[in-house]
Amino acid sequence: MNPEDRRAFEALELRVRAILPKDYQDRYEDVAPVSMGSASVKFGDDGKVAWDDIWGAFCDLAMAGGPPHKGKLLLPASRGEIQQAPERYREVVQEICRGIRMVTHLAVMPSPVPGWVQVDCDDAVMASWLARAIAMENVSAHCEGSLLDLPAGPNYRIEKEIKNVITSIAKTCHYWQGHVGTAQQREIEGLFAALEAESPLIQPAVEGYGFQPDSDRELRNVLGDKILAATGLPPSPTPCDGWLGVVCPSVKAAIWMMRALVACNVSARREDTVLFVPVNPATDPQGDIVVRQIRQAHGGARVRGLA
Repeated sequence: MNPEDRRAFEALELRVRAILPKDYQDRYEDVAPVSMGSASVKFGDDGKVAWDDIWGAFCDLAMAGGPPHKGKLLLPASRGEIQQAPERYREVVQEICRGIRMVTHLAVMPSPVPGWVQVDCDDAVMASWLARAIAMENVSAHCEGSLLDLPAGPNYRIEKEIKNVITSIAKTCHYWQGHVGTAQQREIEGLFAALEAESPLIQPAVEGYGFQPDSDRELRNVLGDKILAATGLPPSPTPCDGWLGVVCPSVKAAIWMMRALVACNVSARREDTVLFVPVNPATDPQGDIVVRQIRQAHGGARVRGLA
């Protein structure tokens, strides 16, 4: 490795370390993607789910190498799905909002964008960190300023999708509020500002936020070809709206590259050995930002002997 590449790799390592809660900073390479199992739903005397009385502990963050909360991405409902069952959709949104208030004490309301609920975070840094962390748990998330949108749909069930949304923000808020101190939050704020000066956070264009089937498919194909040429990593044949899957040689390689991308202002997540990167024709119309950052992440994984 030449001196310039060494400096780039060391800078990337520092960024990855900076965004992790301090509990993980010196041991994140040892965290295993092993689940603790799912907590059972409990009900209060009023017959409603006692969302604030379910978890005694949480699995390690997916950001730190722990298991994603979901094996596959939880997507928001489309307008068509909502229009077919508007009353059920309202019930789901109300329950998700109730649960989020109970576990985070943050203000939350139906989003003006159908298919989402909107959480008002303490500030933009918190919203941006949570959006990254929740996406890595394989739950859709979108942030703008201090507002964080999480998915909803009329087909969501209490013990499944509704619980998935509430658990994902309960888990990530637990780590942000309880394991990332004020000084580190200010450090993360400085890092995010520096990254934003280079390029905006690349989030996937998903339902309600710029998703168009034709442009998504076209850019996904272009992006897959460019990543294959740059890294040798083939695209996954399984499509996912707003995301391109890239097949990695191992789970460890996918985890390391996922973290590296998120630390460079590119949303990322994984499903087993498949690393998913965002497809967004508005903020990265040719996919060049994503390709540049995944090339760097892949180089770091090779230095670590993971690729």
